[in-house]
Amino acid sequence: MYNPKTIYNLLFPPIKTTIFHKTLINYHHFITITNNTMGTTTAMIQTRFSSFLIHQSIQSTIIYILYKTLISPPTTSHFLSFIFFHLSLLLFSTSLFIVSSPQPVRGVSLLELLFGVVKLVFVYRGQPLPDGFRVRVRVSFRFLVFVVSAVVSGFGCVVCLCGGLGLGLGLGFRGLVIGLFYGVYYVFKRRWVLEFPIVQRPLFFSYKMGVRKAIVKAVRLSSAGYLVSLAMPIFIKEHKDKRTMGSFFAEQMIFYFASFVVFLCWELNCHLLQVFLTERYLFAPTKGSAAAETNPSDHLLAALEESTSRSLIRYLAYLDLCMVSESNVDTWRRAAFFEETGETYKKVIGVCLKPLEQLTLELSEGLGSLPEKSFQLSNQLRSSNEPPRLYEPFYDHQICAWCARIVTSLTIRSHKEDRFGVAQLSGCNAATTSTLLACLLAVEAVMGKKTNLQSSNQFLMGPADIKWAALGQRRKDITNGMTSSKKDGPHYAKAYYMADILRTSIYQIVSNFHHEMVTSSKNGLLEKDWITTGKPLYGSRELLVHKLKMFLEFQAN
Repeated sequence: MYNPKTIYNLLFPPIKTTIFHKTLINYHHFITITNNTMGTTTAMIQTRFSSFLIHQSIQSTIIYILYKTLISPPTTSHFLSFIFFHLSLLLFSTSLFIVSSPQPVRGVSLLELLFGVVKLVFVYRGQPLPDGFRVRVRVSFRFLVFVVSAVVSGFGCVVCLCGGLGLGLGLGFRGLVIGLFYGVYYVFKRRWVLEFPIVQRPLFFSYKMGVRKAIVKAVRLSSAGYLVSLAMPIFIKEHKDKRTMGSFFAEQMIFYFASFVVFLCWELNCHLLQVFLTERYLFAPTKGSAAAETNPSDHLLAALEESTSRSLIRYLAYLDLCMVSESNVDTWRRAAFFEETGETYKKVIGVCLKPLEQLTLELSEGLGSLPEKSFQLSNQLRSSNEPPRLYEPFYDHQICAWCARIVTSLTIRSHKEDRFGVAQLSGCNAATTSTLLACLLAVEAVMGKKTNLQSSNQFLMGPADIKWAALGQRRKDITNGMTSSKKDGPHYAKAYYMADILRTSIYQIVSNFHHEMVTSSKNGLLEKDWITTGKPLYGSRELLVHKLKMFLEFQAN
């Protein structure tokens, strides 16, 4: 098979285009790195899933043996019950892995599915439905599969736990109910969304910290599931001959303990999967190798640029980049960002600013689709039924928060570690501050707080040239803050979270570059040095400059 250089020489023998040749070779090298990175990370996820299955079987075995030792005496069918118990949990764990996602996704309701079928028959006439609708249908199908798996797993686990006492099938149908109860609870509570820990710990300590919480949750769920399952005997006729009151209470106690064991195994499996899937992965070659000396950032950039928006690989790549940017553990990897050409630094900042720009654009479109008067006067009435355009952009708030922290850390680190000045010369500092300010303005607008350009008469000059805010303007700001604090829509918690991250990020940049910014402001160059040219995604350049001056005066809150 010909390599790119041979193909080029065959196609263009008399022409020697050095730039084109280098571009072709670099593109081939990037594709090779990308394929290797995707293959490695896919194998990594499969390895983590296999490790999760092994560890969950170990903990389930310990719980099963303890239950059989304390509650049920050993019988001849003990081994078969043990095998089917693990098969039931294997079905649940596999469906748990399939439904898990690092980002919230929205499925389709039954009514939307019916409308989609009608459109498929009469409107599209056999043509495929839009991609967005098909993705949501697949999400709903995965949820349905998980609920069915929980029902089957609940039935199998209860039968195996109570089979030695002759109550297996009788209580197994009640296990169907607790499986349905847990499946619906897990889906609607969005517990399938992976939560990445702020502090990364070893696997053992991360697992140990969630055991107590899993036990408490299992006690609560088993109590609720027991009460829900009491309705099962109404629909199923049981033979109650020769049943005493003592045997009835004994049966209820046995089922309660069995349901507690089942819920405990499920909760520990959920926690264990979270621990394995959210563990940090290093997207870097081995330190000291040839790749670490020549291109230590290629694997990370390939994972960031080629992975899909909802993939676990993308989240792990941003997590790894965030830890490299903020900590002093892998300083050699961060030093590679500030290489002489500045191309790596521009790529890193570009892939981090893209989610923030997307968030700003989606919020701007969502705000533009709402009537201004309705947005100002009917916030509380719309808090329970927010339009999707306002809360769907915050589905990706974890990556947006990481990106804000990454660009802030790299901008601050460039003050001392950027020997070639690529951060300032490439315009990345201006792009960073402009994107953070525009995103903050859009998020604050969603929260109900709007920043307007203030005229000079809104400040009163006091002794020693001290600026005092006008009383009316100050009271208006307080009123806006009180109004926004009463909003309790589904996206406001994430909006407050993002606003806090963005304000902290901008204040960190301003604090580290305060002298340079003040000097630029006195010389009239603040807008040129720290704000990009062109119209921002939200607001105007004058509004961004005004907001940046508020941060310089430490008045932004």
